This record gives sequence, structure tokens and C-alpha cells, in this order.
Amino acid sequence: MAEVIPHWLTKQAFLSPNQPAMELVDGTTISFSELMNKSQSFAKQLASLGVNKGSHIGILSNNHPTMIVAVHALSYLGAVAVLLNTRLTAEELNYQVKDADVHTVITQDNLIDQAKELKVDLVNSFSQVESKPQLEIELLTEINLDDPFTIIYTSGTTGFPKGVIHSYGNHWWSAVGSALNLGLTESDKWLAVLPFFHVGGLSIFLKSVIYGMPVYLLERFDEQVVLNAIQNRGVTIASVVTVMVQRILELLKDNQFPSHFRCMLLGGGPAPVPLLEKAKEKSIPVFQSFGMTETSSQVVTLSPRDALEKIGSAGKALFPAQIQIKDCEPEEIGEILVKGPMVTKGYYNNQEANQNSFNDGWLSTGDLGYVDDEGFLFVVDRRKDLIISGGENIYPSEIESVLLAFDGIKEVGVTGKPDDHWGQVPIAFIVPNNNTISKEEILNFAQQKLAKYKLPKEIHIINSLPRNASNKLLRNKLLDLLR
Repeated sequence: MAEVIPHWLTKQAFLSPNQPAMELVDGTTISFSELMNKSQSFAKQLASLGVNKGSHIGILSNNHPTMIVAVHALSYLGAVAVLLNTRLTAEELNYQVKDADVHTVITQDNLIDQAKELKVDLVNSFSQVESKPQLEIELLTEINLDDPFTIIYTSGTTGFPKGVIHSYGNHWWSAVGSALNLGLTESDKWLAVLPFFHVGGLSIFLKSVIYGMPVYLLERFDEQVVLNAIQNRGVTIASVVTVMVQRILELLKDNQFPSHFRCMLLGGGPAPVPLLEKAKEKSIPVFQSFGMTETSSQVVTLSPRDALEKIGSAGKALFPAQIQIKDCEPEEIGEILVKGPMVTKGYYNNQEANQNSFNDGWLSTGDLGYVDDEGFLFVVDRRKDLIISGGENIYPSEIESVLLAFDGIKEVGVTGKPDDHWGQVPIAFIVPNNNTISKEEILNFAQQKLAKYKLPKEIHIINSLPRNASNKLLRNKLLDLLR
């Protein structure tokens, strides 16, 4: 029998009605009771547009308070929020809305033109929704933890996006696992600056209503604003990626973080050792983590006390998660498998991926790693060919697929090149059909098909690509061509 709990926002509004749920840079706060009222009103306005239980509703928005209102509103209707990455092209987004059976998209007001490029039945800005009459219907008072709540797309190793279905239970157990790891204090305030359309950003706001904890909301990353929030606005926890930590440390110079700051939760790939050493010198608690969209946020975390003793480790599996290395002895490298109630049950509309990825409750991550004799996970190759640039996941095969459609390109190989600012950037090696091929023309073509952060930062024209005996491209040999 499925587990049912009271609606988490309604419950928190009852328990802590006047406690701030969100705090904005200008000092404005939104209490849990205000957030509930706004979300319930928004839900009734969405209902007047025909949104009901089971509807798949696309949300196209950058970091904005109304986006969070909209997500909670959909939970009051039993609808599913399909979170759309605003940095993708219309072609990329149209693939996702079609695959996810999205017929209605709601969008941040300043993105209405982008949203209108999507092939759906109905597009409304947040303001347009708020101007609609409220349909007087009964909103949900309980949450069934087995019900689907969100769909967030992640690129597969083939380059085709897959819609990860998160149930309420996945998000619930992710929040519980995080609390059991980090602990909770009365003074906690979590800074949210990662994109809310990614699971790492969204999860902060679900932790908020489950914990009764305020979130300091930033619409975009600015190291000065982040540092001020930590030093002067009572922020105790911040979710970040490596490039953010680097910029914060540069700004901090010889100063220290205040004693109330508890944790910098670092995702988006392992941190460089010099960065960890620098953070330790300044007594900044950096928690490295390993997670993916499929695990509803981090599922393995390294604590600061182990950071320099276990260089390169992602840490230990959180309670109640499990990890194992497929068919391997201790210290032997193999594929990382994860299991737990925060792990998705599957991908939407993709039976083949489900059959390939899940076995007896275990999810094949596609990452290679090993576990040492103390249970610490070391990720050796992050989803093998994955490029992590500023916290964004980029798959070489997706870029290759686009470039191969350009007339004049015979073969193409894409890999990540180390970059001091972004961690990695994609670069392309191209074998042309003729000698008249232009790098500018290639980039102009790619700009129509790929998000800006996926565009190759360098294009190298070469005679042949490195391949093995089976004619398989050896991406790990591409950078050797630059030497």
C-alpha cells in the first residue's frame, strides 16, 4: 500500500506559518503561509486553464520565486512539472516537450518569446496565469509518495535526452538523507543559486518545506552577492559548483567565513586538490558530493574532515542510499551502481533505457569508480566521456551528432579540455570532406542546434581521428592530437 503524508507545504504552513520560506536579495521575505496561499491561488488559476491531475506541464523559467510557486501549485493539482532548461535551443526543447507529452507550458514573463517557439497547445506567462480567474476546486490535502511529481531531462551517453521521473517519495528521501548527513539547526538558511530547473537547485526548495527552513534565493550567480549573503545575511549552507567556489575564494582573499557558516555543498564533478587545500586553509567546510538527476540530488558525500585525507573521493553513500561497484572486488575499478528510495524508478516513455539501466532496484550510473577498504567512493571517469563545464553536463556524442549534419564534415570527435574557469570546455576535432571547410560556418551552423554552453570552444581540422581495431572513436586520445 502506498504511503500517504499530509501535503508538505500545507503542513509546514500550519507548523510554522510566519517562518520565512524564501528571502530575496532586496530583503523581501515570503512566509510559509504566504507561499501556501500564493501556490493554492496559482493552482486554481491553472485549473481554469484545464490543468488537472496527471497533466504534464512544462515550466520554462530561470531562477525566480514564481517558478517555485508554480511547482508547488502543480502539486496541489496532482499535475507533473516538466522542468525545461532555459539555455537549450528551441529544437532541443521541442524534443523534450514532445517526448514528455507536454501540452501546456508556463513561463517566466521575459521568456515568453522563447516559449512561443515550442510546439505545444498553450503557452502562458506567469503573469498571464495570475490574471486568470480561480476555479473553485478541491485541492489535494495529501501527497502519495509513489505519485510522479517532476520530470527533468538528462542526456544519455547516446546523446538523446531522457526524462527522469521523480516521485514525491524520491524528493522526500533525498531531503531526509541530506538532513541525516548535514544535520539541521534552528538557524539554518540555505542559499540557492544553482539553476532551479536542475534537480540540485529544485531540491533546495523541497528541503525547505520539509525542514521548515528559509531559502536565500538568487536569480543569478554573483560572487559578491553570495559572499555578502554568507557574511551578513545568515546563510549557513550553500549549494555550489567548482567555478563558484574558485570565484568566492578569490574575492574572499585573506578574510575568513563567519563561524555560523556550516557547509558548502559541492557538486558538478570532483574538486581540484589545490582548491580543497585553499578552502581548508580558510576553514571553509567544503562537502564534495556525487549525484545525478536520477538520484534526486547528491547520493554520496565527502565530509570536510576527510577531504584532504581522501583526495579525489566523492565520499560515502548517504543514509539510506547504497552503492556498489558492479562485479568487482574492493579497490577494483568498475561501473558504479546506486540504490535507494531517492533513486528514480525510471525514465518517461523510454522502455529501452529502463531495461538497460535498472536491475533489481540498482541503477547503472554509467560512471566508473572504486570503493576503498573504508567504504569511500572514488569516481575514476564521470560517465566516461561526460564533459562537466561550470556544473553543466555536456555529452560529446550530442555535439558530434549535430556537427555531422553539416555538409562538408566527414568525421568528428569531441572531448573536454581542461579550463581554469569552467573546469572543462568542449572542443571538436573535424575530418573534412574537402579543404574549403570554414570554422566560422561550422560554428554558425552549430549555434542553431546547440545551447551556447555546448558549442565547441575550439575547432581543429585534422586528417584522421584516433580509432581502435573495431573502428571505435577513442575520445581519450583526442587531446593527444594537440601535443
